[in-house]
Amino acid sequence: MTYSIVARDPETGDMGVAVQSHYFSVGPVVPWALAGVGVVATQAMAEVSYGPLGLELMRGGKPAPAALRALLEADDGRAVRQVAMLDAAGGVAAHTGERCIPHAGHRSGDGVSVQANMMERDTVPDAMLAAFSSATGSLAERLVDALDAAEAEGGDIRGRQSAAILVVGGDRSSPWWAQRRVDLRVEDHPQPLAELRRLLRLRQAYDAQSRAFELMRSDPAAAAALMREALDRAPESDELAFWAALGLAASDLAEARRLLGFASDREPRWAELLRRLPATGTFPLTDEAVDALLSSDRRGGGVRDRREVD
Repeated sequence: MTYSIVARDPETGDMGVAVQSHYFSVGPVVPWALAGVGVVATQAMAEVSYGPLGLELMRGGKPAPAALRALLEADDGRAVRQVAMLDAAGGVAAHTGERCIPHAGHRSGDGVSVQANMMERDTVPDAMLAAFSSATGSLAERLVDALDAAEAEGGDIRGRQSAAILVVGGDRSSPWWAQRRVDLRVEDHPQPLAELRRLLRLRQAYDAQSRAFELMRSDPAAAAALMREALDRAPESDELAFWAALGLAASDLAEARRLLGFASDREPRWAELLRRLPATGTFPLTDEAVDALLSSDRRGGGVRDRREVD
């Protein structure tokens, strides 16, 4: 009833798991991950405990094959399970029970495993592995490419409904919550993979803007470049446009006013939020800068101050 992929990026050490299924809210069931430890996909007649127990065994020192073997030996229902595990060293293990609904199977490569059951065609696992191996970009993007390849081969014989992706870092010395790179779910959608890719694009845009905020005081030029990167990824977002306007106000007032105008056309209350910011000291923003951004000269893309017409 599902196809999924677990994989590790050998350059960054990041690990991820991504899944699509004709099942409501697949995210809480199939994908499991713990930074610096490993990732798990548990599916078919899924036994959810394979996720947390597999991670606990790997955290205790067992490599993925040993962790999976230990759980399978204790499971009387292993014939209807499909499970894949990957550890922080890149070791992979997968199991497809003999009573999983066909077409069902898995394929493994260096630091990657793909698995699928209840597929329209038996070509799905090979297509997924080939797509991931040839893809470029971030680990998350490559994982979604593999899911798209499964769908191109017919995917789940019942159709499609939900999808999820979870990517974590590979460093056990940092807090696990600080290494949650991507955590996205599409609970119910007619085109879950297209929606998942859209959400991933937004996630990348917001990540760029978060890095820009960190640099706003120490390196304004780098911050401005990241703001523009965020906008390039998600030009439709009034949220990103508003914060980018703040970041660009000192270096490119005309562009900042245009962005603020775009945001305020969608939600006029952005202007009121802008007025409240200087007093907080959170951003390098003065009352004079706010006045400039809120100028009524629409030729520069600014926002007419609503107080002028109240």
